[in-house]
Amino acid sequence: MFMRLREEIKTIQERDPAARSIWEIVLCYPGFHAIMLHRIAHWLYCQKLFFAARLVSHLSRFFTGIEIHPGATIGPGFFIDHGSGVVIGETAEIGENVTLYQGVTLGGTGKEKGKRHPTIGANVVIGSGAKVLGSITVGDNVKIGAGSVVVKSVPPNTTVVGVPAKVVRKNGRRAKGVDLEHGNLPDPVAELILHLQREIKLLHKRVGEMEEENRRIA
Repeated sequence: MFMRLREEIKTIQERDPAARSIWEIVLCYPGFHAIMLHRIAHWLYCQKLFFAARLVSHLSRFFTGIEIHPGATIGPGFFIDHGSGVVIGETAEIGENVTLYQGVTLGGTGKEKGKRHPTIGANVVIGSGAKVLGSITVGDNVKIGAGSVVVKSVPPNTTVVGVPAKVVRKNGRRAKGVDLEHGNLPDPVAELILHLQREIKLLHKRVGEMEEENRRIA
């Protein structure tokens, strides 16, 4: 229990430059409170004490603004920054060293039974307001841009943005540690517009050259 507490505190110290002391983390970080209460709720859930598990989960949501179903499986090194509005569904599975920002939803897409929530790999960063929906898999070392809606599985070592989310960057290498730069992401729409502008410029140049050739011939 104390080893787990130390691990959770160390995770926050490494990823949040605003964390000034251990006591500040223990007393003032709703993400820390939510994950520790979830560990208790999940243990109760695994013992088939479903009502007690849901009660602990409900109290956690009331005090932290973060809703994690007690059935969700969460690995070590999990960090919720700010956390308000985060929702994690019952069959969600989260790997090691995952970071979520405020407003993230790991949700289902219907009333089907069984696995209906996402599986998140290791070293994943999910930006503010992103929605990851359905029984899909997000590979290791993935970054999901703020406000994105992910409804299809995402391969490892990629960055996805947009509604619906599309792969906009793939480096093919595993990042060292956890890359929290989820704000500096490419804009696929802007890149497409720039590409079209370059094509139009080349076409204008070519049309001008053809008109000049026609005038010389005439």
